[in-house]
Amino acid sequence: MRTGRFEGHVAFITGAARGQGRNHAVRLAAEGASIIAVDICGQIASVPYELASEDDLRETVNLVEALGGKIYATVADVRDRAVLESALNEGVARFGVPSIVLANAGISPQRATEPDPQQVFLDTIETNLVGVWNTISIVAPMMITRGDGGAIVITSSAQGLIGRGGDGSGAASAYTASKHGVVGLMRSFSAWLAPHSIRVNTVHPTGVHTAMVEHAEMMEWVAADPQRGTTMSNPMPVGMVDVSDITEAVLYLVGESGRYVTGVTLPVDAGFTSK
Repeated sequence: MRTGRFEGHVAFITGAARGQGRNHAVRLAAEGASIIAVDICGQIASVPYELASEDDLRETVNLVEALGGKIYATVADVRDRAVLESALNEGVARFGVPSIVLANAGISPQRATEPDPQQVFLDTIETNLVGVWNTISIVAPMMITRGDGGAIVITSSAQGLIGRGGDGSGAASAYTASKHGVVGLMRSFSAWLAPHSIRVNTVHPTGVHTAMVEHAEMMEWVAADPQRGTTMSNPMPVGMVDVSDITEAVLYLVGESGRYVTGVTLPVDAGFTSK
């Protein structure tokens, strides 16, 4: 059932084919927003788990349309600025300029043994950090010209606030560096965009029940160090949180509830960053 909380709003969401991005899209659509959704829908060679597919993206479309929502979804890699801009422009032509932007696309390619640590490092930085810069730097000028404010939320991580679990690998180093890096982007963008009533914040989840985390290679990485399981555990008695927990935080930040909240790093981490 659709409600009207975000009626008249357009949301631009990266990494929308599954996981957190899909859940954000469905919830925003359920509350009235039109959705511009993109995902890579293909594999990055250095990533050890299967990335989202075009079938996954179609399922996001099906879920939104089943609610009576409007969605334009297409394949776009956030690392490819020209393709990403083309996808956004097509969505804008259909629905208008976004007032909500969720820079959510990211990878977490930890594995027990890396065949090429440098390539893993570069792919992770390019996806998780450069991809966020591409996303926001493309859409923000449109939002300024639109002249009616808006809200941007970047998906960081609990690892964007601490360095626990570092092991010198390309994946772990790049993941933590990229998730710290987007905090810097958020602070820079929030200073730039605040005079235009465009708010920019980061959300910092602990482990979330998604395909990015729940795969054999990640479990092997955890098992490779006897201390890692304890190091990466949450103080609260929960192994991982649900995608809905992150969506609730995002809806707070992009809604009227967060109308004066900008430049904030919001953990949804079951205490992970406090231990």
